[in-house]
Amino acid sequence: MNLLNWLEEWFARNCDGDWEHSQGIRISNLDNPGWSIYINLEGTSLEEAVFEPLKIERSEVDWVHCNIQKMIFRGFGGSRNLQELLDIFKQWTESLESK
Repeated sequence: MNLLNWLEEWFARNCDGDWEHSQGIRISNLDNPGWSIYINLEGTSLEEAVFEPLKIERSEVDWVHCNIQKMIFRGFGGSRNLQELLDIFKQWTESLESK
């Protein structure tokens, strides 16, 4: 399953008539340029999960930073790192679901 299909499935599994109205997923661009993703974990099986902050600095345009603050998975990265950010979320999620 490709990454976008996986994210659609994860989103659909968490839609309960309420979560998607007040929580959900936000993908946006940064002006430096880059990407940001915010995935609200409140009301999901991940709301209490621990994520060790991640910071990868390969170059000024190739970087990713991920953490959780207030039950929101937050990912930031360079202009060509969107897929990597989503993959980090996917791998973390799948590692917890397999336990």
